Amino acid sequence: MSVAAPPAAGFRLGVDIGGTFTDATLVDEASGRVHICKLSSTPADPSEGFLRITSRILEQAGVPPEEVSYVVHGTTVATNSIIEGRLAPTGFVTTEGFRDLLEIQRQIRASLYDVHFEKPPPLVPRHRCFGVPERLDASGEVVRPLDEAALRQTAARLRDEGVESIAVCFLHSYVNPAHERRAGEILRERFGAEAVSLSCEVAPDFREYFRASTTVINAGIRPAVARYLERIETRLREAGLQAPLLLMQSSGGVYSFRAAAEKPVFMVESGPAAGVIAAGALGERLGRRDLISFDMGGTTAKAGLVQDGAPGITKEYEVGSAAVSSEHGARGGGYPIRSSVIDLVEIGAGGGSIAWIDRGGALRVGPRSAGADPGPACYGAGGREPTITDANLVLGRLDPGYFLGGEIRLDVEAAERAVRERCAEPLGLETVEAARGIVEIANAAMAGALRRISIQRGYDPREFTLVAFGGAGPVHGNRLARELEIPELLVPPSPGTFSAMGLLSTDLRHDFNATHLEPLAAAGAESLRSALEALERQGRQALTADGVDPARTRFVRQLDLRYVGQSYELAVEVNDAGFPPEEVRRLGGRFHEEHERAYGFKAPEEPVEIVTIRLSAVGEISRPELRRLEGDAGAGPAGSRPVYFEESGGFVDCAVYDRSGLGAGARIEGPAVVQELDSTTLLHPGYRAQVDPHGNLLIHSMLCPAGTILGPKPPPLGSGVP
Repeated sequence: MSVAAPPAAGFRLGVDIGGTFTDATLVDEASGRVHICKLSSTPADPSEGFLRITSRILEQAGVPPEEVSYVVHGTTVATNSIIEGRLAPTGFVTTEGFRDLLEIQRQIRASLYDVHFEKPPPLVPRHRCFGVPERLDASGEVVRPLDEAALRQTAARLRDEGVESIAVCFLHSYVNPAHERRAGEILRERFGAEAVSLSCEVAPDFREYFRASTTVINAGIRPAVARYLERIETRLREAGLQAPLLLMQSSGGVYSFRAAAEKPVFMVESGPAAGVIAAGALGERLGRRDLISFDMGGTTAKAGLVQDGAPGITKEYEVGSAAVSSEHGARGGGYPIRSSVIDLVEIGAGGGSIAWIDRGGALRVGPRSAGADPGPACYGAGGREPTITDANLVLGRLDPGYFLGGEIRLDVEAAERAVRERCAEPLGLETVEAARGIVEIANAAMAGALRRISIQRGYDPREFTLVAFGGAGPVHGNRLARELEIPELLVPPSPGTFSAMGLLSTDLRHDFNATHLEPLAAAGAESLRSALEALERQGRQALTADGVDPARTRFVRQLDLRYVGQSYELAVEVNDAGFPPEEVRRLGGRFHEEHERAYGFKAPEEPVEIVTIRLSAVGEISRPELRRLEGDAGAGPAGSRPVYFEESGGFVDCAVYDRSGLGAGARIEGPAVVQELDSTTLLHPGYRAQVDPHGNLLIHSMLCPAGTILGPKPPPLGSGVP
């Protein structure tokens, strides 16, 4: 069966495992009906949570396992293995004289003036790093042949060290992989094919430390990921589910379990990528191609950007940061990975993020999280520390009897006690004031994340639609849209499981690249065509192995360009792979435009050079159709309760709506609360929500003729506790 063209009849299943909750979405191919399920994650064994939620959602929907057409999975298991230091015993083999490559790392640091900063420890200890006699020059010519006898002695020493996996990274193997491939053959004879990762296969880029780091991470997480995927596949097959199994990549595409077991480094940011893809797919169908995605779950909050229908992609990011920072991706503090990844700003501000008092007596929130066990204090599972969820409950923004549709009953007294004892009393505040402070500090951090993904990337957030999802995203989305003057807030149906829907809205994808250092003006069309054709052959082979119909195959071609002398590049898409002179001129002009947008200036008089040729092989998968709501606008409020709003200066009696009862065209004026099984949407005073034909909530400010928002604007975020 072709995984790129699932049968017209059947069910698609997406399962997204987060730090606090595991989400599942099941879509009926024939009717478009969507079933959702949300359960607490199982940190000790994430595969158990996957299997449990799969069984639950199929049982609730009354769907036999054999009717599932395919399954897509997003997971943080690879990321957690790195962060928690649970890598397999790994050996590192490199060119003689460079065994300290992983120890030396780089010159940069996450905090420039922090004299106490320490680099993260090397992923492979020095006694398991070995240099082998061999050498290529920068053009790939052999300076010293590979000493196979010495390599076999190294293999014996690696065996004595008890390594489970091996990473091989020789100098300049991105130009000529012959020595690496031969070393791989010798090592695989002794350790098996699955135990050896070659840099020429994982990350064929120049800059040896980045290539080595990526390959070592791939090798270190490969055994754990392979076992994890094998457990899932074995249990699903035993249960009668025979559908193709796919996994979300960091780049926003999906690939097979088989490919993921070989190159798990491409799934390190698997979970967060799904939300951005879901936002982009929804926006495309609604005619909104410029979006900022805001995904606030239980552990983190993530911001991504979709411009002209395409998510932002970066080629380098870091994991396992050693810096004391709540923000994902601070350069210099972690282990770099050279791989295409959805550009995200991720901070430790989820619903379970813990509020605490620092040594200076200031109120702080995150990055530490209560997670799934024990969770926030209000869960009643043993948690004692106050979280953002506890603060929102104290402020009346959550219904204690309707959390996860009533599956979890929240303990208001426990939340108040945690906020009072840990935050309010030490600061000399009332409990409500402390709760408001917790929420405002979290909002300030999240507003900063939205600015970094938009303004700091050269984009004006006022020209975008904010898509808020995740279990906690719609609670905070209206406040953030107001702060950044974003004109429209979109809350999709079932926002708490929206990322799982994103798993079903993406294509199969394999990324390939080749270093190609050459001045753009003097670039040889024949050499560029030849390099692209070689990458295309690899792409077709990978998609054929995945069972993709050739008619559903397409290629995305890019060149990484830079001004001569720069140490960073920008990707520009290739329109004409024949590279006629007019295409070369267009590429140069496009690069200047991108440089000005990203960095605020351009230098057309400076020479431009090609650094890397990139190709994405895409197997197109048909996407689920948006379901249209039937019936009239729906019923009025289901009740009311007091909710705290900053702009009102206290608690306001607030109408509460059941989202399942709202039909297309329904209008709601704030202040109001819209509740559903997996999330709560908070509508602030001065805002109006309307339900579109597909059940999305579209939220806009109600403007006076002079253009001012009705009601007083709340104090600036980060201005301090009142």
